[in-house]
Amino acid sequence: MYGTHFYNESTRRYVAVFGTMFNNLQIERKSGSTSVQKMKVPINYAPMQKILARLEQDPNLDAPAITLPRMSFEITGMNYSSERKLTSMTTQVKGSPTSDGRVSTMFAPAPYDIEFQLNIMTKYNEDGMKILEQILPYFKPDCTVSVKMIDELNTYVDIPVVLTGVSQEDTYEADFQTRRALIWTLNFTMKAFFFGPTSPKKQIKFVDVDLYPDLPPTTSSGEQLDVTPSVPQALSGLTPSTSYRIYDLGDTTGGITPVTRWNTYLSTSGQTYKVGDIFTAPASPATNAPAGATATPVPANINENDSWQAMTIITDIENT
Repeated sequence: MYGTHFYNESTRRYVAVFGTMFNNLQIERKSGSTSVQKMKVPINYAPMQKILARLEQDPNLDAPAITLPRMSFEITGMNYSSERKLTSMTTQVKGSPTSDGRVSTMFAPAPYDIEFQLNIMTKYNEDGMKILEQILPYFKPDCTVSVKMIDELNTYVDIPVVLTGVSQEDTYEADFQTRRALIWTLNFTMKAFFFGPTSPKKQIKFVDVDLYPDLPPTTSSGEQLDVTPSVPQALSGLTPSTSYRIYDLGDTTGGITPVTRWNTYLSTSGQTYKVGDIFTAPASPATNAPAGATATPVPANINENDSWQAMTIITDIENT
């Protein structure tokens, strides 16, 4: 749709998850208190009528204890779930595993309720009870499973599966040659999501924003907000006669304030230094360097592919 091809295998994943929930059920038949037979109940995706047709038409299925019990399941319908809808502009963002500086984005998924029907077919009523009692305790009335939906984003989604009804049918009204089948029907609602395509976007690495709380004609008010690259460096490793921006004023070791230490370091007096101020590294950067202080180079140009931490500086234009 809209000229974009994509396939997230969503329905296939939901079918696989639902079948996996019931693919390891076993029953045990006893003679008195002694176990005489254990069997795993097979499950496959097929309509109940197809399974019953095989029981009646294939003569090889007449051998005892090899066909029943068994289970089948199928999707019986899908309905849009408006109460679970998120805002259309909600997006998911995931960084690329490569170093290309891009991220993958995806808009909010469409919520749908998928109706599943699970059929338990047994020859004996006791076998059906044994299978049913291994399912019902886990649905109160829902059981939540985590499903990996989008491989590209490595996105896992919690999907509730709600048990909405249980019914039984006994096809005993037939001739003596027709095999009896007890059928338990369990109806489930899976609260699923269907995701759209992913779109690669360039990563936002720097922003330059002007904040103006007052409108004209007071044009002089406002704040300037700068976000610039910042790779903090110890003062002892600075390059002389190079411009730097203060990233950390340092500590107060010995009871001397950072302001006093910076005046001594830069051979100034009465100057109040603060984070974000620009200074020129002295001829001997390691001499009188404030303890714990760091600085970041002032970039001549800012490139989108630069690798840096963000440093935000807010300047009051009115200097108040």
